[in-house]
Amino acid sequence: MELCYIDGRFVPPEAAVLPVSDLMIQRGVGVFETIGTYERRPLMLTPHLERLLAGAERYRIRPVLSLEAMREVVREGIARLDMEVQIKVYLSGGDIFEPGRGFVSPRFFAVFERLSLPSPELYGRGVVLEPVDAGRDNPEVKSVDYRATYALSRPDAFEVLYCPGGEITEGGHSSFFLVRDGVLITAPLSRVLGGTTRRAILEIARGEGIPVEERCPTLGELAGAAEAFLTGSVKKVLPVSQIGDRIIGDGRPGPITARLSELYLGHIRRWLE
Repeated sequence: MELCYIDGRFVPPEAAVLPVSDLMIQRGVGVFETIGTYERRPLMLTPHLERLLAGAERYRIRPVLSLEAMREVVREGIARLDMEVQIKVYLSGGDIFEPGRGFVSPRFFAVFERLSLPSPELYGRGVVLEPVDAGRDNPEVKSVDYRATYALSRPDAFEVLYCPGGEITEGGHSSFFLVRDGVLITAPLSRVLGGTTRRAILEIARGEGIPVEERCPTLGELAGAAEAFLTGSVKKVLPVSQIGDRIIGDGRPGPITARLSELYLGHIRRWLE
C-alpha cells in the first residue's frame, strides 16, 4: 500500500491530483526532498525539511506549511503504513507567479512509498557510474528538474556522475566521495547540493582521523584512486567500482568505504526523529 498527502488530507495515490495549471507541470518549478525511514522512524527529518524550505525561499516559493506542520504530516503518514517507507515531500510553484512577489499559490504534497534500497549485490560489488560533462543549474537547491540524470547511455550504469569541465562534483541523485592516498575527497558545498548523509559522513571521517579534502577531484585523478562511493538518504553508503571505462582501485569496495559504512550505521539512531 502507498499513500499521498495533498490538499490537507491523506488519500490513496490514484486520488492524488495536481492540476495541469501547476507550474511544476508546466515549467518544472518546484523543490522536493526524499526522506527514508529506519525502524519506522524518519531519518534526518528536520535537516531535510529545512533544506526544502531553504530551496523554496531561493526559488521564491512561499511555504504552505510550517516546519512543525510538515513534520507532523510525515510522522502521521509513516504511522498509517505498516512498513519502512521513503517519503518524497514537494513544494510546487502553484498556478500563479507575480513579479515582485514570486509564486503566490504553491502546493505542498507528499508521497509515501515502500522503501526501495539498492540490492545487497550492489553493495557487495559496487556500482558503475557514467560521467557526463554537465552539472546542476542550481546545485544548492534540490529542484524537481532532474533531466540530466536520465541521460544514461550505458545499460549497466547506476546513475550519472556530474563532471563539468573534467571536475567531479556529485552523482545525479547522490553525493560523491573519492579515496586517494588515504585521503577522502569530496566537492565543496559551493559546488554541490548539501547532502544530509554527506554531512554525517564528513563528521564521522574527521572524528576517526581520516584526512578530508573538500575540493572537486578530477577525472584524471581516477587513475590513482583506491576507492569511491556515493551517499544518500536511502542508499546510505554505496560503493562505486567503476566510472566510465575506469575501474576504481581493484574493482571492489575498499576498506575505508566499508569502515565509514559500518560507522554510519552504528551512529544512525542519532539521526532518527
